[in-house]
Amino acid sequence: MKYLIKIIIKKFSLFLLFYFFLHNSILKAEIYNEITIAGNKRLSFETILMFSGLKNKINIDSEDLNLAIKKLYETDYFEDIEIVINKDKLEIKVKENPIIQTISIKGIKNKSIIRQLEEITKKSEKYPFLISKVNDEKNLLSNIVRSNGFYFAEINTKVIENKNNSVDIIYDFNLGDRAVIKNINFQGNKVFKDSKLRNIIKSEEGKFWKFISSDKYLDERKIQIDENRLNEFYKNKGYYNVNIKSSYAKIINNKFFELNFNIDAGDKFFFNNIILNLKDEFQNENFKNIKKRLKKLKGEKYSKRILDNVLDDINKITIQEEFVFLDAKYDLNIIEKNKINVVLNFDDLEKIFVEQINIFGNFITEEKVIRNSLIVDEGDPFNQFLFNKSISNIKSKGIFKNVQSKLKNSIDDPQKKIIDITVEEKPTGEIFAGAGAGTAGATITAGIKENNYLGKGIRLATNLAFSQNQIKGRFSVINPNFKNTDRSFNTTIESISTDTLETSGFKTSRTGFSVGTGFEQYKDLFVNLDLSAYYEKLETSSSASNYKKKQEGDYLENLLKYSLVLNKLDQNFQPTEGFKVRFEQVLPIYSDDLSLENTINYSNYISVSDNLILSTKFFAKAVNSIDDDVRVSRRVYIPSSKLRGFKPGEIGPKDGNEYVGGNYGSAINFNTTLPNIFRGNEDLDLNLFLDAATLREVDYDSSLESSEIRSATGIAVNWFTVVGPLSFSYAIPLTSEPSDATESFRFRIGTSF
Repeated sequence: MKYLIKIIIKKFSLFLLFYFFLHNSILKAEIYNEITIAGNKRLSFETILMFSGLKNKINIDSEDLNLAIKKLYETDYFEDIEIVINKDKLEIKVKENPIIQTISIKGIKNKSIIRQLEEITKKSEKYPFLISKVNDEKNLLSNIVRSNGFYFAEINTKVIENKNNSVDIIYDFNLGDRAVIKNINFQGNKVFKDSKLRNIIKSEEGKFWKFISSDKYLDERKIQIDENRLNEFYKNKGYYNVNIKSSYAKIINNKFFELNFNIDAGDKFFFNNIILNLKDEFQNENFKNIKKRLKKLKGEKYSKRILDNVLDDINKITIQEEFVFLDAKYDLNIIEKNKINVVLNFDDLEKIFVEQINIFGNFITEEKVIRNSLIVDEGDPFNQFLFNKSISNIKSKGIFKNVQSKLKNSIDDPQKKIIDITVEEKPTGEIFAGAGAGTAGATITAGIKENNYLGKGIRLATNLAFSQNQIKGRFSVINPNFKNTDRSFNTTIESISTDTLETSGFKTSRTGFSVGTGFEQYKDLFVNLDLSAYYEKLETSSSASNYKKKQEGDYLENLLKYSLVLNKLDQNFQPTEGFKVRFEQVLPIYSDDLSLENTINYSNYISVSDNLILSTKFFAKAVNSIDDDVRVSRRVYIPSSKLRGFKPGEIGPKDGNEYVGGNYGSAINFNTTLPNIFRGNEDLDLNLFLDAATLREVDYDSSLESSEIRSATGIAVNWFTVVGPLSFSYAIPLTSEPSDATESFRFRIGTSF
């Protein structure tokens, strides 16, 4: 036994000695006079050597060789790689992966879906064949088919091997029936009406006229987005412990589905004490405004959005002070059943840097579109806040179905990280159409949108609109991040024909184009600048006034328009709190009619309770000519939405039988919702309103002045019916002029397809 143990120890010692000798030999850097490559059939010697990063007659150690193998595998061109060393010669033996020759789609007849799929598959042809890549592509194709309603579609993948080390891939689809959402139900302790919740989610019911919309189809990912939207909505309304679950089940003929959202809103929470723990090295003066904001929050309803915004502002301050390795976070503690204490702390981050950022999954989108959204760049210190903002920027583009990120350790340096960002693309084209009818006449709209033209992140939109007295066509191109400047660049071509011969005695046709830019100057303050050139033809009726006949003719104008928008609303669609101010000015550069135009719009919302919202809106516009009277087509008219109880365009100064508008116009609107009036009807909203407006001054004839205030009060109803949203109002004019045309009842029904 002792003898056996001695033999084992002796052999183990020899093994260790041999291992260390071999290990040291490998680690030792060598100079190789010749590097050869074997097994390559398609790729040249120079290309493979470039991929590997190796060079002749330089020091190469084992780490260099391992890195070279890693780099070669990352190209996806090789199935197997082996490095053989023979004295001062180094040989790289490779086995190339097959190349994808063609990709075919079978089992689908819909040309639109085929085009969407081929936009993906064409990017893979002539590239290396890897099973993992094919599976990723298969999942992407499956998601596209699902988004078009074929939720239970199956894909059979066939790989045909060719003699020239290439393959043909066939995706054979079994689509089955389209899964249409017939009903959407909101159940449980949901607090808010169904009509409010329907406007938050993306999914919609598949009515018979919804022949264009894809949101009517059952899509599990879309439902998850709906859940997230609802969850965010409730938490921003104070319902911190909200619980939302969705379910769906087949109902009619195994074809239609019922989508249910079970909601338990829980109690409404309010902010209590909010403490900001600053580090000693911070300058308190920089956080003065933050502290004021936090102090005002005590007693206010809890809102995740408000906390996140505060956190963003704190992180911005720390980065400006060059504390890049700090991250602000908050801890929440529930007290007294419905109050929340908030403690804001700073975590010290590990001092690491970004070595490399890899982008995966962008078959259509150019890589620079994604990289231009990143705030963190290669070589920068890694900051969690900036990293999260970068991912949010990519998601906000709206051209990806899913965005995932992963941090990996660097092979070469423990203080560096590699970031992998994987995007999942989705169809970005959209066809839309809508129609409406009411007391003001019928309207039809239609158009086409593309949000990622040629994979460059450029948005295209074509829109046509027809109404009782207007035809409008418009084509626009928007680059949301022009040359990586965080400024949008837009070009618009449009043509508008307006016929008001019956009410105002003239009609116009206006054609032209504009170029402009927009950007956020400060937080929530947006600036837009536009240069335009338009040609307008003005025609009058035989019974028109002499003033209007005098202005008949052709006009050419170059205009500069700028606008300033301060947006403090809690949300842009159906806001409940906050305010928004927009000021716009139009200046003539060269024009046959030198008129200056100024417009201001203001809106303010106050939430008394979850379903009781008070709102105030103010509108004012002035048009003045530098050299002559203002052209009739540019005069001020009160928009119909600003003054109910009167016919659109038929108030104010009147020349004979024609309404001529004014040089100055203003309107104010007060509105309040009336909650729980119609119990049991979740799709009906009731509002009380008071509208008032005035039009003043007629520059060409002061005797036509009619500056009296017009006002009306009444009730408005918004009802989600089986044939689309219906809105109607009944108004009682309070003050008016004899020449005004009143209209007590107004309704409109419309829908999108």
